[in-house]
Amino acid sequence: MMKLKQFAAAYLFNEDEEVLFLQKKEDASFLSGMLVPVGGHMKEGEMNAPESACIREIEEESGLDNDDYHNLQLRYILYRMKGVEEIRIQYIFFGEMSKESDLVASEEGELKWIPYRDIPNEDVTQTNKEIAQHYETTGRFNDHVYVGVMKSDNGEPGITWALLEDWELYEGKPF
Repeated sequence: MMKLKQFAAAYLFNEDEEVLFLQKKEDASFLSGMLVPVGGHMKEGEMNAPESACIREIEEESGLDNDDYHNLQLRYILYRMKGVEEIRIQYIFFGEMSKESDLVASEEGELKWIPYRDIPNEDVTQTNKEIAQHYETTGRFNDHVYVGVMKSDNGEPGITWALLEDWELYEGKPF
């Protein structure tokens, strides 16, 4: 039986174009020692509300509430097969906040600011490297939502990107 797991995470940017990441503890059961954006698993009641899940995860992992950040927008949706029995869907939101905001220590690890251009060179998942690279070349120039499908390209991980748009609209008008 095919399982479906969903995740919601946020790239929270400060005024210096740094993104808030969580350095997972070395003994963490999932992604130990790695840098991850603030976020996590969606709960059963959140499956149709990824933004609510993202807001909950931001508060749990950083102590921030929705008055501490603004302009939270869905920017990326990623699909990935994990083995042959699991599909993972990740909803990635982007938002803005002040570097001076009060952050609360998390049980899951230490919060760190990472310049977004440095993300591909950090100890992050391939998914986050691909998001940062796409954002640098394409995503930062607009407010579109992009859908990515994880793939193997000659044994190397990668993402095929597509713009998420309403096929019934052309230049803002119905076909």
